Amino acid sequence: MKSVVLMAACMLAGGLAAAAVETQQVTYRIGDKEFKGVVARDTSISAEKPGVLVIPEYWGMNDYVTSRARMLADLGYVAFVADMYGDGKVTKDSKQAGQWSGEVKGNRKMMRRRAMAALRQLKAQPGVDKDNVAAIGYCFGGTGVLELARMNAPVKGVVSFHGGLDPGDGTTSETVRPKVLVLHGADDPHVPPAQVTAFKQEMQKANADLDFVAYPGAVHAFTNPGAGSDVSKGAAYNEKADKESWQAMKAFLEQVIGSGSNS
Repeated sequence: MKSVVLMAACMLAGGLAAAAVETQQVTYRIGDKEFKGVVARDTSISAEKPGVLVIPEYWGMNDYVTSRARMLADLGYVAFVADMYGDGKVTKDSKQAGQWSGEVKGNRKMMRRRAMAALRQLKAQPGVDKDNVAAIGYCFGGTGVLELARMNAPVKGVVSFHGGLDPGDGTTSETVRPKVLVLHGADDPHVPPAQVTAFKQEMQKANADLDFVAYPGAVHAFTNPGAGSDVSKGAAYNEKADKESWQAMKAFLEQVIGSGSNS
């Protein structure tokens, strides 16, 4: 009996040791401006693994987006959080966040340039399988990953969580090659039905491989517990939609870039 207990304890200890997710800040430059991204990886994995770029909500480089990167690393992927504002800026002030995100979202060339710079940083990380890379984004970041798809960035697929669907400056490639998964709150007041329809038509015209999932009762920011529970505000957490959308993303990533699992 004693030996069985000892063996079980050793197996448990081994299991805990195997989970070695670490995050590290990565400083890089775009022109004369400094940016501070974050890489998350399971350091117990020695083999090359697919990479996932993560573009944050409009709050910037906060704990929420870093936690999502860690969750991806828990799955075995190497994740890199893009700094879209520079200097690792972050805020809890919605007015400030709106100003920062508006400057970037209002200039799609800038948004694409910054997303591409972060993508290059992801691919430069040790242990990344450069041929198998995808991108995910939340809210503002969801718009960002759709811009990567529109410009045929070197990613195999993109996933937008409650992102804006407007076409920006309208420069969508004649054929969109990355696969596209949009995970949308069906009752999101920030993305009206007309925008959803126009987006689907845009993707159809570009022959995109689009999977569009709308979660009933979900509004904007449905994956973020920090959004609260008051749907009347237009942004609120929805546990069911959060869990289902994460599972949908996992299945999508496994399809387009392979599993991150070491097994």
